[in-house]
Amino acid sequence: MTDLLFRGGRAFLAAGSFAEAVLVRGGRIAAAGAEADVARLAAPRCETVDLRGGLLIPGVTDAHMHPVQAGLERARCDLSEVYGLDAYLEKVAAYAAAHPEREWIDGGGWDMSAFPGGLPHRSQLDFTDRPVYLIQRDHHAAWVNSRALELAGITRDTPDPADGRIERDADGTPCGVLHEGAMDLVGLLTPRPTERDLVEALLEAQSYLFSLGVTGWQDAIVGSYAGSDDQLPAYLAAASSGRLKAHVVGALWWDRARGTEQIGELLERRGAAEGLETFRATSVKIMQDGIAENFTAAVIEPYCRCGGTGLSYVDPEALKGYVAELDRHGFQVHFHAIGERAVREALDALEGTDPATRLERRHHIAHLQIVTPQDVPRFARIGVTANLQPLWATHHAQMDELTIPFLGEERSSWQYPFADLLRAGTRFCAGSDWPVSTADPIQGMHVAVNRTEPGGSVHADYPTAGTPFLPGQALDLATVLTAYTAGSAWINHDEGAGTIAAGNRADLVVLDRDPFTEPREDIWRTRVAMTFVGGEQVY
Repeated sequence: MTDLLFRGGRAFLAAGSFAEAVLVRGGRIAAAGAEADVARLAAPRCETVDLRGGLLIPGVTDAHMHPVQAGLERARCDLSEVYGLDAYLEKVAAYAAAHPEREWIDGGGWDMSAFPGGLPHRSQLDFTDRPVYLIQRDHHAAWVNSRALELAGITRDTPDPADGRIERDADGTPCGVLHEGAMDLVGLLTPRPTERDLVEALLEAQSYLFSLGVTGWQDAIVGSYAGSDDQLPAYLAAASSGRLKAHVVGALWWDRARGTEQIGELLERRGAAEGLETFRATSVKIMQDGIAENFTAAVIEPYCRCGGTGLSYVDPEALKGYVAELDRHGFQVHFHAIGERAVREALDALEGTDPATRLERRHHIAHLQIVTPQDVPRFARIGVTANLQPLWATHHAQMDELTIPFLGEERSSWQYPFADLLRAGTRFCAGSDWPVSTADPIQGMHVAVNRTEPGGSVHADYPTAGTPFLPGQALDLATVLTAYTAGSAWINHDEGAGTIAAGNRADLVVLDRDPFTEPREDIWRTRVAMTFVGGEQVY
């Protein structure tokens, strides 16, 4: 493999330090420093990569995403690139016309904020006699038509499942929105993808992620959830064949209807990936609550206007025993926690693990939409990493119309407290939750720094999109870039990645500009020019 010399710009090393040039040899970083010093170490036939004034950064590791599901949705009826009822219906109609052979119309990507009260209706999809199943952008609800409800046998007499809700009209008739566990009532009836479909979706997702500078990730649900099939066989096949070039950790799904009897199965699933170079199944995902917009996020005080305190999917007392047992078996625990009660329940469970092993496992809590001031210091004290999804910390329609009015003023001020967590000494990693939101880490970094919508987003024209959301919780660019690189690589136990340092794997990304020298409000304009994995150019 020919030496690569990156020059003509700057390289972000770690903790805000920079170098003029970087040398790659044999797929690893050989040197980083002053250009004259690094160039002297290069082989005579070295290939030069001109940064053209841009910035070289470590490859991004996304600490929370769902790429197989994203790949499947991109190949189906994909609503994620449009916004509004008319645009959604146009997409559905075009998909139906293009695929007359398909028994179902399925896909996803619709946004709650596009509908009054956040709720579409079955009748809007009844222009087709085929069943329709469309997953909400954040995968916590599904929009279905009357035919789909009929096939599932869902009527006004159908009870809500314990972990979900069937949204209903005033007379009790299902309106066509299924929340959380209710999604499976229809989702499991949709056509099942083959293993080949899943592998192709994974590889399609990998190619797209490389174009955004993402060279590794943690898949936040490897298992069957919300009508999706188990992705583990696809990862095993892609990694075994060498087609999975990104370095991935799979977070195995914790079945919230069961207890510790499933740990033996989790151990078997982890063992199936042993010895693979690019995939390990060493984490377990526990979804402790839902989301604030449909009132399933677990909160301490009732929601304003509508009452209720959301759902804790796993009994908090039982959770402590489950987490301690997972820790004893060497699993990292990856929590979903949106509401302040769910965050507290996750912290309580993690605090009960053995201090001798807790830090080695690198447990983390994702999303952290609402965190009480009392719980902020506990992250650092216990040794729990905050897994940030910064893109949501803005004024947009879903926040201003469907969240803040139901949380109230004080609780709304506790949202996405990134700066408070940093001041308390919390370790960070970061991710996108793609396809819930864009996989582009630059857009997430822009929001973390500015707390405003990036230009070009579906909410960019919203009246308050340019008003910073709780600006006192903003982070500096070096901190959030480190979270997406070194922080997330650390969470994945990927010790040879995340920083540009001698001996590390040459997972590198060339940006078309240096965002550190640009106005911070223009961070979102930054684009990826090239991506390398192990010194091989993959984009």
